[in-house]
Amino acid sequence: MGVERLDDHDYPALTIGQAADLIGVAPAFLRSLDAADLLHPHRSDGGQRRYSRRQVDFAARVRELADDGHTIAGAASILTLQGDLADARRDLQDARAERDEARAERDEARADLDRLRDARA
Repeated sequence: MGVERLDDHDYPALTIGQAADLIGVAPAFLRSLDAADLLHPHRSDGGQRRYSRRQVDFAARVRELADDGHTIAGAASILTLQGDLADARRDLQDARAERDEARAERDEARADLDRLRDARA
């Protein structure tokens, strides 16, 4: 376990001060997200909050929406719905790819059947 963990978007590498500096907020903003049960930072052995890159990105997106006039709870709902929509779009894309593959297999099987019928005739 070394610096390669820093490439892990879920590795809690940042202190609350570092995370706050990155997104231009006071540490109190991040604590408020924790208190509102929207963000769950890892706790170090000493009890200090540690944030992952994914958590900092989420907090930055909440801040942007809050800056646009949304409440923190509203921003969290928006982000949850956006995530759900992205998941649904991925599922749809996967389903379409499976459908297309099944159609190609069906067409190939029909062609094989036609060739067999022609060979018997």
